[in-house]
Amino acid sequence: MPSTHTITRRVEFSETDLAGIMHFSNFFRYMESAEHDFYRRLGLKLVTECADGSSIGWPRVSATCDYKRPLKFQDEVDVTLKVAKKTEKAITYEFSFTKKGEADEAAHGALTVVCCSFRGGRVQATLIPKEFDEKIEIAV
Repeated sequence: MPSTHTITRRVEFSETDLAGIMHFSNFFRYMESAEHDFYRRLGLKLVTECADGSSIGWPRVSATCDYKRPLKFQDEVDVTLKVAKKTEKAITYEFSFTKKGEADEAAHGALTVVCCSFRGGRVQATLIPKEFDEKIEIAV
């Protein structure tokens, strides 16, 4: 069962500030891209329609990022997702951002998501479905 996943992104001009450094908000977009790609690789969907008319999704309840060194326009960046914690209703991912060719982290982030059922405008935390629970394990 997978517990880590890495994607590579190139910093685009539109993702930088006036100094040519990747804007802090884009680290969160990169985390989400890594998470979406992780789910696709597992054959899972972030939003799942259920037979009873409800749907299952993963709202974020915590998002953090510590910035250690700048990433700049056209830098290639490896974003590695690691499943750090899993409970019966939530998953916490940690993310490592590393510029290609460098060993030191450029940033380190975390994202906690809660499995929720959505129906008629109501959001309710729910147990992680078996198909997700069986395919996602905590990294050691």
